[in-house]
Order: sequence, then C-alpha cells, then structure tokens
Amino acid sequence: MEKSQIATLPTKFGTFKIQSFKEKDKEHLVIFTENLPKIPLIRIHSECLTGDALGSLKCDCGEQLEYALRKIAKKGGMVIYLRQEGRGIGLFNKVNAYALQDKGLDTVEANHQLGFEADLRDFSVVEEILKEFNIKKIYLLTNNPKKEFAFKEIKVVKRVPIKMPPNPFNENYLKTKKEKLGHKL
Repeated sequence: MEKSQIATLPTKFGTFKIQSFKEKDKEHLVIFTENLPKIPLIRIHSECLTGDALGSLKCDCGEQLEYALRKIAKKGGMVIYLRQEGRGIGLFNKVNAYALQDKGLDTVEANHQLGFEADLRDFSVVEEILKEFNIKKIYLLTNNPKKEFAFKEIKVVKRVPIKMPPNPFNENYLKTKKEKLGHKL
C-alpha cells in the first residue's frame, strides 16, 4: 500500500492532518488530529457522494460524517474515509438503486434487484492503516456490527454509537439498516 505525505487540513470542525493511502485502484483518506490519544476515537466512513457532499436526506451518511469530525476534533482520533460508494456497488449502481427505491424497494432489495449483495464493502484495509499509525486499541464510532468485528489484531475497546434523528426521507432507510443489516440504532 502506497501512502502520501501528511498535510494540514483546516475545516469548519477543526484543524486536522490528512494522508491518503492507495490500495490497488482505490485511494482512501485518513483525517486525524495531530496528537492522537493512546486509544483514539475512530470512525470508518464509506464514501457517500450524495450524503457527504450533496446533503442528501435519503441517508444519514453526511450527518454521521459531520458528527464524527466534530467529536474527533474534540476527543482526538481519526476518520478513515474509504472509497466504497454505495456499500461497495459504485456511484452508477447506487443511482440505479435509488431509482428502484423511488419505486418502493428498500436499500437491500434494490441492491439485490441489481444483482448485488446487500453490502459489498471490505474493511480489511482499515487494519493496515491503523497499523501504519501504530494503533492497537480503538474506540469505534459506529452503529454497524460488521465494522466492529472487522479486525484481527486491533482491539475495539468500546463501540461508540452515532445517534442521528430520522427525517421523513430516511425513516425507511434507517429501519432497513436496523432490521436487515443489523445496525444498532
């Protein structure tokens, strides 16, 4: 895995350091506080262009990212931003899944209709990135049990939930995440 230089990133949430990690055809981003605590707060965030950049109300991704950046700026830690759009199906297929959701399918049913598993993301690169920072124990900021049990050598000391209020556009999405994907909401 190739890694970039470390740069400073001032944001509306605080000033962070950033570094990019290149894995095959994907480039991931790590946003972290300068003085990492011994056991840092870590958010593994999969890319969501519609939620993160465009403010989509169909999901809670952008809100979770902002919440994580605020909390990490205060407590110390990092956001590992993985380039795995649409739970790993890519932007093109995600838009097609959105169209199926517009017709009444939930997010899992839409992925299945397109010939994909409910969630194709791979979190194995996270362990490699954490090792680069010599991190062995973490507080994991997530509702997703798949992330909580993704590690072999990194110890999750505690799962820290992210509680986002639903809106009329994402109520069904959040219900599906809880009932079909096992998210702890």
